[in-house]
Amino acid sequence: MGNINSVLVLRSMVFDKIEFERKGFKNNRKLKFKLQVTIGLDEEGLYKVTLVLNGTKQDEYEIVISLSGFFAIDGKEKLEDKMISDLINKNAVAILMPYLRSELTLLTAQPDTESVVLPPFNINKIFEN
Repeated sequence: MGNINSVLVLRSMVFDKIEFERKGFKNNRKLKFKLQVTIGLDEEGLYKVTLVLNGTKQDEYEIVISLSGFFAIDGKEKLEDKMISDLINKNAVAILMPYLRSELTLLTAQPDTESVVLPPFNINKIFEN
């Protein structure tokens, strides 16, 4: 069956920031959030992909979660630029998303707060926009 390992390798992952600030009591408003993606290279040549979720549930809480993954691409010199771009922009973000989703659920599972589960995202659509 050959080698089925991905050339995209997650070397390290860290939560840069986790904040939950209570503003009031549980209410029926919806959590409004914005997701930002930043991609760059670190000093060791690894691709640093950072997801930042900023959310507000009016009169209840504000939340910020920042998560960074550090990725290497094995055999990068053999790949076309488009393939490298897709691996970092789409696959790396898709790899990090479950961790962000899980942390949001954990943080919102507080007393007198309704736990939030982010729906699955279409990563391709995010990068089209």
